[in-house]
Amino acid sequence: MFELIKQSGRSRRGRLTLLHGVVETPIFMPVATAGCIKGLLPSDLVDIKAQIILGNTYHLFLRPGMEVIKHFGDLHQFMAWPGPILTDSGGFQIFSLSRLNKLTEEGAYFQSHIDGSSFLLTPELSIKIQETLYSDINMVLDECTSHPVSYELAASSMRRSMRWAARCRQAQTKPELNQFGIVQGNVFEDLRQESCNSLMDIGFDGYAIGGLSVGEEKNQMIDMIDVCTSILDPSRPRYLMGVGTPLDIIEAVNLGVDMFDCVMPTRNARRGTVFTSQGKVNIKNSRYKFDDSALDPNCNCYTCKTFSRGYLRHLFISGELSSHRLLSLHNLNYYLHLMEEIRTAIEQDNFQELLSFHRSIWDK
Repeated sequence: MFELIKQSGRSRRGRLTLLHGVVETPIFMPVATAGCIKGLLPSDLVDIKAQIILGNTYHLFLRPGMEVIKHFGDLHQFMAWPGPILTDSGGFQIFSLSRLNKLTEEGAYFQSHIDGSSFLLTPELSIKIQETLYSDINMVLDECTSHPVSYELAASSMRRSMRWAARCRQAQTKPELNQFGIVQGNVFEDLRQESCNSLMDIGFDGYAIGGLSVGEEKNQMIDMIDVCTSILDPSRPRYLMGVGTPLDIIEAVNLGVDMFDCVMPTRNARRGTVFTSQGKVNIKNSRYKFDDSALDPNCNCYTCKTFSRGYLRHLFISGELSSHRLLSLHNLNYYLHLMEEIRTAIEQDNFQELLSFHRSIWDK
């Protein structure tokens, strides 16, 4: 159930009540693709007040497999995470692993990137896997097109995704779990409009905006978000998939988006890039060799309270795995604290001031 608590302009402060807990929105979901946030423990997620995390159907289906998950009960029990989980349907893997698949109306034929075995991921199987994982929110199977793409191909792909969405809705057997539809249509306004209306005709517990941040210009992404949030049912949560930078997130909140996920905080951390209240920091830079200041003076995470930039640089340059953990912990804490700031700003009707502040930091 989604409750809209406060609206300021088009930005929304809400509350999403799920089977495994309550999620305050807008929210960012750390990505646990294979049932783990790379480098972090569930206790770390509790410490930084993560409310909901994301797992991936395709990867968990291949390894460890559903028999293993069922042996332990479900994904929550398997990974010792008691809170809410959203699972992607495997649709993004159709896009990202295009060399390993073949699409038909029935579904997507995959060759496993692990052992080369072949299998068919249908809408029905995707939902069956996600219900086995017992994720609080499961996503419909869809196809994400690359950019640029022809209008004809984008239209054909979107309409097949809508037919798959209807099959996913029919396949649902656990109504206590939420199911979200996914809007497609690339950067074509009329296709996005058609997709929104098709999904609302089917009827879902929430709606995701997919197929963005795949190579299009930033203004095109913003335009498509604007189109979708102008149409989608305001009584349901809206989820922008796979996006993105701190500025991307706050710009999307400004257009009425409620939920986000992205690998950027942890992936960038493993490459030495840190998000701070003062902008990006590349910890590999020699200028930090003798820097005894905190990574971010305005952050209260364990990394910032305990270690200097000089020490963190030493760990990273030395190839110490602890640097990945400490930088990932900070980056995720930064993102989650940003969402907390956003929620407060909406409640206090000063979201536009916060938006302007972040534009001054990140829009350079």
